[in-house]
Amino acid sequence: MKKIFDGKKTAKLGTEKNPAVVHVKTKKRMKEVAKIFEQNNWECKIELTADQPENIDDLEILLNWPKPQEVEKKVGRNEPCPCGSGNKYKKCCGK
Repeated sequence: MKKIFDGKKTAKLGTEKNPAVVHVKTKKRMKEVAKIFEQNNWECKIELTADQPENIDDLEILLNWPKPQEVEKKVGRNEPCPCGSGNKYKKCCGK
């Protein structure tokens, strides 16, 4: 059986313990990316690789951080039914 959690907490992306790794092709692009990281106070490792394609996935993750989702409140079984019948949910639409 594969162990999922080993007890070690991973550091947040863009911090000193877990810097973002970005590969760019030109020095001009390197300066642009470095400026974005400096403005947001993120730690990064920028590597200049002219022969490989550009990889800025970590930067895109940091710029488009997922928003927390709000969960809708469920109707309790003893609350009035949302259909407007006046009955309890368990005796109306909850069957």
